[in-house]
Amino acid sequence: MLQCTAVTHVPYAEALLALATMEGGPEHPPDAVEPEEFVLCELGDHDESAEHAGHLWTADTPDDQDLWLLWSGTGAHRVHRLGMLRLCPAVLRELATRTVTTCAFFDHHPGPHSFSVTDPLGDLIAAHVHSEVRRLISEGDAPDAPGEPDAPGTPDAPRHVQRPWRPRPSRHPRRTRHRRALTATTGGLPPHGPH
Repeated sequence: MLQCTAVTHVPYAEALLALATMEGGPEHPPDAVEPEEFVLCELGDHDESAEHAGHLWTADTPDDQDLWLLWSGTGAHRVHRLGMLRLCPAVLRELATRTVTTCAFFDHHPGPHSFSVTDPLGDLIAAHVHSEVRRLISEGDAPDAPGEPDAPGTPDAPRHVQRPWRPRPSRHPRRTRHRRALTATTGGLPPHGPH
């Protein structure tokens, strides 16, 4: 199943309050959320009877509760809430590879588990990165090994551009990738406007 494409603005003041007062929250809450941040619904595609949900923070607590932003409705009729929700206990065991994948959603979430949800944005980004790497290698323009100067006595040039997002602890790599891609491709604005 494809991932839901709903996007919403994070209510900054409410999110800061929730992060500051939650057990296992960040040491400095303003580092965990930006004033103009948006989140994507991480659930599988669903109808309007189910709330959308975006993960905000992985709590450092023994009872495995995370902070989620849940919302429904659109425009002036949008209603949101922040909640500390327990993790879904579902796991996918692959006997052939002896791997175990846990569901990255909250307990009693609607729809399929995270390991059954396809992330089209993540797949698109991965395909683009792989094609760029192949192109660079085939042209002989592969980046130098880190730590080696371009010419004797010259320091290395910066190898990346600092982006205005900040990674957050996450049990699921897709969450950080979505925030990074949304900020990098739209300057922090939702691609099609908030749902």
